[in-house]
Amino acid sequence: MASAVLRFAARWYSVPLALAIWEVLARTGAVSKRLMPSLVEIAVAVWAALQNGDLLFHAGISLSRAATGYVLAIAAGVLLGVAMARSRLFDALFEPLFSFGYPVPKIALYPVFIFVFGLGSMSKVMLIFLECLYPITVNAFYGMRGVDRVHVWAAQNMGATPRQIMAIFMVQGTVIGVVGTLVGALLGMFAALNVSGWIAGLEQLLGHKFLSADVYFIDYLPSRLMAADVIQVCGAALVLSFLATLYPAWRAARTQPAEALRYE
Repeated sequence: MASAVLRFAARWYSVPLALAIWEVLARTGAVSKRLMPSLVEIAVAVWAALQNGDLLFHAGISLSRAATGYVLAIAAGVLLGVAMARSRLFDALFEPLFSFGYPVPKIALYPVFIFVFGLGSMSKVMLIFLECLYPITVNAFYGMRGVDRVHVWAAQNMGATPRQIMAIFMVQGTVIGVVGTLVGALLGMFAALNVSGWIAGLEQLLGHKFLSADVYFIDYLPSRLMAADVIQVCGAALVLSFLATLYPAWRAARTQPAEALRYE
């Protein structure tokens, strides 16, 4: 027990030490309070922002921008990475751009985004999109290049036909999609049935009303679970999961043993 405590202290002692140094510098006036305010003042300001709703409001805007940019980067990065891994033309076109642009801090391009997209949300979304695009594309590229073809070759040597190999990939991908859809549907329905109570409990905990009846038409967050919507969303997710298995399955079925050996 004592050794575990010592290991924990040796690993994390720098955090309270840094906070203590921060507080000492702030209280002694060695550093301007504009640059380094007291931790107590920060905590008071955060609590006040939580009570009046400003922090949650602005955090929601920032999270929505981040989520939008990230989702766009996933869609574009995965497609671009797969295309570069499978097509020499795409690789020759985009590889120099990624090699040259990857080390460049993307924040340096923010003035360009402001000039093109203005001061609104679009410039922030595009900055997040570009920041996420590079690592997602690179990981998708090496993920496609790193597929172990030897397993496919071994299945072919044991008598598996291209149709059987394709069926294996499609069944495995569909099973993963079914499990993911089922888990997502259960979590989504649980959240939809309880989100009103959660928000009410959070309001009671913070002592602040997020939706005031004096400002809005409603004073609570409504949530209604509709079976038709659940069925449509789950059906769309299952169809997309199945379609996503077709190309990898087709590529695996076309793999030749000699080609698999060439990559080893």
